[in-house]
Amino acid sequence: MSDDFSQSLTPPVSPFTADSLCDLTPARPPHFCCSEVKDEAAAALSSEGYAARGALKRMLLRLDPAPAEYEEDTVEIFGFVWVTETALVEQTKLLFGLFRQNVYKLEALVKSSSHDFGLAGNLHYEAEDLRQQCVLFLQYVKVFLHRYFEPSSSVDVGPSHPFEELELQFPSALLEELFGLTLLTGRLKDLPANVQSAFVIQNPGKIFPPSWHLVHLHLDIHWSVLEILHALGHKMQGQVVYAHQFVNLTGENLTDTSLFEDHLCSLLCDLTGLAVGKYSKVRPTEALSTNHYLCTCTKEMWILIMHLLENRNKTLHTQSFWSYVNSLLKPLALGRPGTEGFSGLPSHCKDPLGFTWWLLTHLTVLGQYSRNGTTQSEKHLDDNWTFVEGLLKLTCNPKGGLAEEQVRMHVHCCLTLCLLWGPSTAAVSILWDYYSKNLNASFTVPWLGVSALATQCKTPLALLEQARGLGCPSPVHSSGHTQLYRSSSSFHIFLRVLALCLGQDGVGGVPQRQIKGRIYSKFSSKKMQELSETGLVNFLLLFLVVARHVELEDVASRFCELLRFLPSSRPPTHRTLVWRGQLSLLLLFQERGLDVGVQASWLASSFNETAKEFYNKTTELSRRQALWGPLGSYLDGVAEVFEMSSSLGLSEEKLLSEGFDWLLPACRQSELNSALSFLQIILAQLRRVHQLPAPALARAPPLNSVMKERHLAVAAALWTHFFPFLRSLRLSQTPPAQLADAAAGFTLLAFDLPSSAPQDLQPNPLQSIMQCFGWDDMVHPLLVTRYLPHLLQNSELVSSLSSCSFASSASAQSLSVKAWFRCVLQQHLHRNLDGTDSKTGRAVGEQLGELTRLVLRLPEVDDLLQKAGVQPTSSRLEPNAALEMFVKAVGGVYSGLSLLPERSAMITRALNYIGDILKYINPYVVSKNHEGIQLAYWAVGCVVKHWSPLLATSRCQQLLFRIVDGLLLPHSLPQDRALRDSLPLYLQGLSVASGVSQSQGVYLKQQLRSVTCRYLDHFLPASPSVGSIANHPVLLAACEPSPTVQGAALRRTILEVLCDKFLQFKAHAPPPRLASVLIFLFELLRRNSDSDAALLTLPLPSLLRCLMLINEPQVKKTSAEALQLVVERCAVASSEGPCQQMVAVLRSFVEENGGVYDRQSVPESEDLRTQTGQGRNMALRSAYVKLLGLLGESGQEEITNLESH
Repeated sequence: MSDDFSQSLTPPVSPFTADSLCDLTPARPPHFCCSEVKDEAAAALSSEGYAARGALKRMLLRLDPAPAEYEEDTVEIFGFVWVTETALVEQTKLLFGLFRQNVYKLEALVKSSSHDFGLAGNLHYEAEDLRQQCVLFLQYVKVFLHRYFEPSSSVDVGPSHPFEELELQFPSALLEELFGLTLLTGRLKDLPANVQSAFVIQNPGKIFPPSWHLVHLHLDIHWSVLEILHALGHKMQGQVVYAHQFVNLTGENLTDTSLFEDHLCSLLCDLTGLAVGKYSKVRPTEALSTNHYLCTCTKEMWILIMHLLENRNKTLHTQSFWSYVNSLLKPLALGRPGTEGFSGLPSHCKDPLGFTWWLLTHLTVLGQYSRNGTTQSEKHLDDNWTFVEGLLKLTCNPKGGLAEEQVRMHVHCCLTLCLLWGPSTAAVSILWDYYSKNLNASFTVPWLGVSALATQCKTPLALLEQARGLGCPSPVHSSGHTQLYRSSSSFHIFLRVLALCLGQDGVGGVPQRQIKGRIYSKFSSKKMQELSETGLVNFLLLFLVVARHVELEDVASRFCELLRFLPSSRPPTHRTLVWRGQLSLLLLFQERGLDVGVQASWLASSFNETAKEFYNKTTELSRRQALWGPLGSYLDGVAEVFEMSSSLGLSEEKLLSEGFDWLLPACRQSELNSALSFLQIILAQLRRVHQLPAPALARAPPLNSVMKERHLAVAAALWTHFFPFLRSLRLSQTPPAQLADAAAGFTLLAFDLPSSAPQDLQPNPLQSIMQCFGWDDMVHPLLVTRYLPHLLQNSELVSSLSSCSFASSASAQSLSVKAWFRCVLQQHLHRNLDGTDSKTGRAVGEQLGELTRLVLRLPEVDDLLQKAGVQPTSSRLEPNAALEMFVKAVGGVYSGLSLLPERSAMITRALNYIGDILKYINPYVVSKNHEGIQLAYWAVGCVVKHWSPLLATSRCQQLLFRIVDGLLLPHSLPQDRALRDSLPLYLQGLSVASGVSQSQGVYLKQQLRSVTCRYLDHFLPASPSVGSIANHPVLLAACEPSPTVQGAALRRTILEVLCDKFLQFKAHAPPPRLASVLIFLFELLRRNSDSDAALLTLPLPSLLRCLMLINEPQVKKTSAEALQLVVERCAVASSEGPCQQMVAVLRSFVEENGGVYDRQSVPESEDLRTQTGQGRNMALRSAYVKLLGLLGESGQEEITNLESH
């Protein structure tokens, strides 16, 4: 080409001097480019494109395409310098020839390109330069046509200048050259595969293959031809431009209008063909998220064509963009051959109807782009509902036999169009005609798997939320909208379309009335009876969507009328769905502040019938199990109605009907738990709204009184239909876990609304209910330990109870303490037979811990603890430790009182606290529960020990006697472990009580001796052993680190029992287990540091007798050690001289036992005493001296004393 067009031939400037040229090359004009677009999802067009650079807008406004360019006299094009104002007219063929040469060069580069990475850069820059020269020329043509060309208005008769002749022929010449360009580039569909593949190159950077530049140059040429023809038409002001040379050569007409039409149709057809190829790889689930264009350049081409055709439609009254598209797509959707002008579509298209929907939807999305290439909310493209309605008829035609997977995509596209264009009543009508005939269909896509299955709403609120969600569509470009195919059936998508149409104007608008009428007209009694379970669900959802947008009362009325047509023999699952739908409507009534009385009464009537059938004894088990489905659903739904209500002032109490009188007694355990949970929700909601401040409920005082009446009505329904059943369960030995919670709810209701309680609980309903469920000794601990914490943690209720007067002497706090005391004692009643904790036992243990914490916080208990100087060591004491601390505190406070009235009042309180303690522990004895018996003996022992002064009073002595007779002196002894661990407590307490009792002291001492004797003997081992005797419970009871009066009294009693019962010789025969008894005696003396001679000398005669009569080594050794300990203690105690008590005891012993000692100890001297005339006195003297010799140093002193006399 350089040979043909050298610098010397450059017209019209001559001679050529390169050095004299300034920079004549204009800036790079707008062009198709996708190398700069990084994020296609952001919907941005290229900043170098025709829209973003303002070229489209300037063309449509008939402004200069490049006002800042081509201002110089000359311009460089294809490496040559040309006169700007005349070049195109004078050298039309030459310039277009140079243009073609550059295109050929670029095509040659494409054919010669290789995969050599080293050459890629050179090829890129060479191809880019060739393309830039072509784009610059096309831009020059546009500028020249706008700025320098003026068509001749008339033909002069005289001779004209040659340039004028050329200028007159210029439109025809330009038209022929443009036609030549279309022949040069051909159709996009005819491009080689390697060139077409350049559309999908994913932004590899700045280096592109020549094929990429070539295919984008084709797009530039195709658009520029349309743009130039459009500008030419405006310049010619309606004059038709003919291609005269073409007409002369071929005989066919070629005008600017025909070329525009032909080229436009070919371009639209090719762009559609590219979309067909891409659609073949699109899954239905990705239809709306996968665009129809191959790159953003083809996307921009669609946008440019849209705006160009819409502008021509408004200014030139030509066809609109949708008219062209409809003509192109209609034959394709119908499966017919294309119309004239739209030839060349691919012969094979996967799902032509689906493709039509898909392309139409994505083109509509592109209609949101403005002339500047930015997306805006306002429409730039009119709607195309007429064509879409035809598509809908094809989709919904039963002869078409389309599967759900296809229908779903089509309806999804329709929803998108509604969001972009605004809804169409005609479209909704077509769709409703289809779905009304297929209401029982499941609308599932099998290959989608679990994700395709519609989730059935389990509660009325969920159903209403689903209906609400259908009426709140997501934005078109959001994932929530594009992924609807996976998450929603076509019916649900249709409901979204319906909601949009119903919501497009105010309530009662013409579209609303039309659609509502069409919906109503499709339902008859026969239609309702034919509904399957799926159809019923769809029916409910349909009416909820309609009810949200039109007159609610009218829809609800029609809804109930239609439900009456349902067959009476319908399965329980249908009843569940019906009730769920009705409760959803009630929630909608609540949202709008409308009274629900009529709807609630109708629903409650149906519930009553079902509950009676459930209660009927003749109903089969399987039938009852099936009936629980709707009944349980009713409970859940009514609970939601109450929870969602802000005031409970809309006749919600009608839902709490007499059906519950039948339902509750017929429930099994799991069903009863559900019913009681429901009851708790209702009670809690009633208390919540009742406690709301007045402004939250109503503004005017009359409304407040009305609201209070409503609350009383709800409370009355609860007291009437629920409380009698709860009261019948209170003495159950297996109370359900929820019973306590529900009973507590009624108690709090009686506290908040005392006037609502029934007459049999008046005048003090709060105390009456607490007596029933918390204070009655017959109520199961499982119920009490769960019931009382609900109440005791309510400070207002506790304060109210503290200030109330009671008919009995016990206060509410005392009764609560008594209930806690009983529960602590009975906490092991429910152990398994093998001794392990049962589920009930574990529950009691857990609940008892919380009850213990709350009881210790009661004002009355806290006051006692403070007065006694006792405080819990932690915030959560174990129940047993808390009981012991409490008992100690009561005993300590009583001991500190001096005034008789105070002591009498304290006795009354103490007796109230422990109640009938022996009755509480009797079940342990009957069942022989080892853990329980041990706890019982320990707890009662704590009471006996720490309350001994209190129990010794005349008012409490009978209780003490019962304790002794029942626990310590029964006919048959309980387990040894319980007695061994707790016996010290009883002995210590009885000892103190016997010492302070004024009326029954002698009897108590006798009882103490009996108990001591019995258990001293019971736990005394047969064979002597210090180890086994060291832990004897009687011994442990008597031991103390420092002597006290009470301890000494107990030891005296024990010593007396030992001497009277265990150290008495029968004639000369020793008592049984003498060695063990002596060891016990020695340990008793050794472990206590008593100094009272009267106490110490009690066992002395017995010890002396053992020494005198027993020759067994262990007995002699133990007796001697014990005797020596007694003598030493007496000597220490009597510092001023010999211990008179001991001397007196020894004298008495010698006098009484001298003969026995003489015969057994010194028989060899009998004859000597007779011969010497010594009498009995001498024999006694001798025996006494011998005994003194056994006593060590103190005995020698006494011998010396005797001899001195």
